[in-house]
This record gives sequence, C-alpha cells and structure tokens, in this order.
Amino acid sequence: MTLPKDPMILLSFLNMKLRDGYTSLREFCDDHDADMDELIKTLSGVGYHYDEKTNQFR
Repeated sequence: MTLPKDPMILLSFLNMKLRDGYTSLREFCDDHDADMDELIKTLSGVGYHYDEKTNQFR
C-alpha cells in the first residue's frame, strides 16, 4: 500500500484507518510495513501529534 504523500491527506487517511480497523499506530505500521517514526515526523511537521489514548493524530 502506498500512503498519501500530502500531510493533510495522510492525516485524514491515518485517522480513518486507526478509527475503523486498528487499535494502535504500531499495529497499523506493522500491518502495512510503514515507518512509524517517519509518519509521526511528517505529521508533527504540520502540527499534529499521535495520542495513544484516543488512537488518533490531533
């Protein structure tokens, strides 16, 4: 699976996936062979941070 390159589209995509099918960002990354640190870095660059309690980027 190719993840969206645009950070805002990536944000929407990840939050939808986390909400609908994954209990954590780690689970999503393991399932899709994605680099969790890179996703966190990309979204923090546009002001969003992963919240483990709510399982979403806010």
